[in-house]
Amino acid sequence: MSETESALRAAFACLQAIGEGCPSPGEFARRGVRHLPTLVPSEVTTLSLCDLATGRRRVVSDPPHALSRDEQAAFDRHFRDHPLVRFHTTHPGGGVHRISDSMTTDAFRATPLYADYYARVGLDHALALPLYVDERLLVSFVFNRKGRDFSDRERELLELLRAPLATLYRQSYALAQARAALAASGGPAAPPASDREDPLAALTDREREVLGWVSAGKSNAQIAEIVGASPRTVAKHLERTYEKLGVESRTAAAMRAVRR
Repeated sequence: MSETESALRAAFACLQAIGEGCPSPGEFARRGVRHLPTLVPSEVTTLSLCDLATGRRRVVSDPPHALSRDEQAAFDRHFRDHPLVRFHTTHPGGGVHRISDSMTTDAFRATPLYADYYARVGLDHALALPLYVDERLLVSFVFNRKGRDFSDRERELLELLRAPLATLYRQSYALAQARAALAASGGPAAPPASDREDPLAALTDREREVLGWVSAGKSNAQIAEIVGASPRTVAKHLERTYEKLGVESRTAAAMRAVRR
């Protein structure tokens, strides 16, 4: 197995671990900060929710409670000057971004942000994987390291995960809102996932793997290279998948997979 194929398989397994069972927003955050560093090592990993109106940030971190209240307050003092906050609020469609993509390491270490926050927490480099941004809110997974910056290869690997992770994030909140609305209306609670029929249960392991890559936006040719099969074999797997799921297109099959 090539290094690239191994990395892609690990990325797919990471997505499955984060999104399995339609997690709540809190569980999505906890799984993300726990599993993503298995792909790209990070000494402190956070799901950061930046309130752009107030200039304050809330985080879920791994290790848990990695940042003290004083350290979080230090970050907030320099919130609007943070290179990653500035980049993603001025480039809403921007992808995975390192601090070093915006400024040199020497220039960053000369900033009040570094002196007041990063030097205090013992970190030197940061990379953000954005999930959502609008005029009020910026949500990102943020990876932090001391000493060694994030490589181009690591950034590119996380960029492959950005779209499916953003979909999982939006879906977790949509489901949470739907459940809250149902509870408020006095309607019946949805049964636990384990009690509902799972249409994906009929798929073989390879069919589920292929469907997972379809959900990540890959073409048949790309999937064939990843799983070590021919494009024709991939197409046959998808034909059987459509039949088992009762759908007629790759888009419908991908949506069925994402909902699960």
